[in-house]
Amino acid sequence: MKIGVFAVLFGSKPLEETLDYLVELGLEAVEIGTGAYPGNAHCDPGRLLSSDARMKEFRQAVERRGLVISALSCHGNPLHPKASTARAHHLAFEQTVRLASRLGVKTVITFSGCPGGDARATHPNWIVAPWPPEFAEALEWQWKERVLPYWRNAARLCRSVGVRVAIEMHPNFAVYNPETMARLREAAPEVIGCNFDPSHMFWQGIDPVAAIRALGDGVFHVHAKDCKLDPANIAVNGVLDAKKYTRELERAWIFRTVGYGHDAAVWKAIVSTLRLVGYDHVLSIEHEDSLMSGAEGLKKAIAFLKDIVIREPAGEAYWV
Repeated sequence: MKIGVFAVLFGSKPLEETLDYLVELGLEAVEIGTGAYPGNAHCDPGRLLSSDARMKEFRQAVERRGLVISALSCHGNPLHPKASTARAHHLAFEQTVRLASRLGVKTVITFSGCPGGDARATHPNWIVAPWPPEFAEALEWQWKERVLPYWRNAARLCRSVGVRVAIEMHPNFAVYNPETMARLREAAPEVIGCNFDPSHMFWQGIDPVAAIRALGDGVFHVHAKDCKLDPANIAVNGVLDAKKYTRELERAWIFRTVGYGHDAAVWKAIVSTLRLVGYDHVLSIEHEDSLMSGAEGLKKAIAFLKDIVIREPAGEAYWV
């Protein structure tokens, strides 16, 4: 298992400068944003696809430093009821899939998307309760008319070019937990799986180890990000919290660097369970900790994970 980073953390720096810094830190892999919400500061798929020379230059920039690209990421909402947003995010996804195929990158990461509640909607509608009954009806409409049709078509594209799509389970989107992930995977389990981010499980009250066991070989990629729960605030208002992330003292939870929300024993169990279900790819550090600078958070995450991830000697069992 390798340790890498989601390079959007360095979006203000040129690609090669970023890659040099990652090598200095001892990282082995990089996840690169290609559009939609992460932006494409380091990788513009349309530009690369239009030029073999630029494609070669991009590939060699990574390879000559001994790094691997763990995934290309274009987290977006291709089901957005606003047509222009849906088109832009679908284009980013389609170009990213084609670029991944050309680069030999196996995995593309995005969100499932979230449509509106009906064909006339102008804003996404995340539905999490069946009553009043119109909400249950709207939820079924979303899956039947928007979610499954889109992803069946997207799966055909992925299958045709030999790329898998890893859906990040995230609240405010149709797929946010293992149950909804399983429902989407029924459309094409061989090419649709998940990008597993424990931080999104923690704050929903989901045990990441139980979630990994449920997902099994559906785990295609992993983000290393933690979440700190605030019992005092949760006791009053529960875990649903729409306050800004910078209001840390008032929130039910905040994203943290790994080790600052849950201790090493929890993360050892997560890594061990990933190995038990057959995952042996990359732990991609995603920094969204509002209490630490990017540089500090990344360095602390690397040090923490190096004590968690133990290389498996040939012919021997793996335990942490």
